[in-house]
Amino acid sequence: MDVVMPQLGETVKEGTVTVWHKKVGERVEANELLFEVNTDKVETEVPAPVSGVLAAILVAEGGTVQVGTTLAVIEEDGKPRAAPARDAPLSPVVRRLLAENGLDASAVTGTGAGGRITRDDVLAHVERSKTGGKPQGDERLPLSKVRKRTAEQMALSWRTIPHVLQAVEVDFHAVDAARLPRALTYLPFVAFAVCRALPEFPALNASLDGDALVLHRRINLGIAVDLGGEGLIVPVVKDAGEKSLPELARAIHSVSEKARSGRLAPDDVTEATYTLSNSGRFGTLLTAPIINPPQVAILSTDAVTRKPVAQGETVAIHPVGVLAQSFDHRALDGAYSAAYLRKLKQILEERDWAADLGRGP
Repeated sequence: MDVVMPQLGETVKEGTVTVWHKKVGERVEANELLFEVNTDKVETEVPAPVSGVLAAILVAEGGTVQVGTTLAVIEEDGKPRAAPARDAPLSPVVRRLLAENGLDASAVTGTGAGGRITRDDVLAHVERSKTGGKPQGDERLPLSKVRKRTAEQMALSWRTIPHVLQAVEVDFHAVDAARLPRALTYLPFVAFAVCRALPEFPALNASLDGDALVLHRRINLGIAVDLGGEGLIVPVVKDAGEKSLPELARAIHSVSEKARSGRLAPDDVTEATYTLSNSGRFGTLLTAPIINPPQVAILSTDAVTRKPVAQGETVAIHPVGVLAQSFDHRALDGAYSAAYLRKLKQILEERDWAADLGRGP
């Protein structure tokens, strides 16, 4: 039976095989983990469709192919099938290089179409062997699928959207009084305040569609999650506006952990209507985030530090941080965005957060 690249989401056209969990000749059971795939949306584990022996692997780890491409062959129990030769795609030049260097085709990872071994693949393998696998001089590091997708989206956003940045300082004294005893971060409080402010400013919870602004009834919060060297991914908390503060805190933690462990499903990264970017844990003062189209705004939460705050004729030391919003000037104007930020600041500084934490499961 042919094992093919699965369709992982309606818009996904290709995938990259990242790990094979079985070797050629090994037995595999139906529904046993066979390989892992990375797409521009998600990293997914794929089980074997049938029981049998893995007769051939046609796309090596690192190979990127179209949906529906045959990746491997399993000889089903009771249905023996001759496996195709490992070197059947090989060109005369590649055959010659393999022979000159005493290499077996199975030792070389192919980067060509369908995992085909190219001349450059053989030469790169030979060079790595000479240096013990250690790079000499400058190292060329290919962009990961997530990084490439992020680069494409952000470049498109910067070229096509007239970005405007506005920021406000927020006194988090009231938030601290509620969050510190419960060991919570600032993010769920900011997210909850966003969900309470957006209904009054529907043009921010919206998408541009041609010459129309689509106002969304649901508030689906995108939460930017750093994956280290792999890049950035934005899982989505669906219907965030209907959640209590404890529910929202748990939902943000859940999608963030799924993102970092590579367990996001395609549906987990779709339908965001407004995005939060959280750089504060790195100590940033002010971040100008780039909008993720077709959304029209994104909010950055930066570091909260203790600062002197005037209270009438006296001065007190309070936790103060900056909230910075980038908005699409085609969709709204500065006064509208500023009024929203003022509302957000008011909620964070004046709300009875202890009561919110006492409600809900």
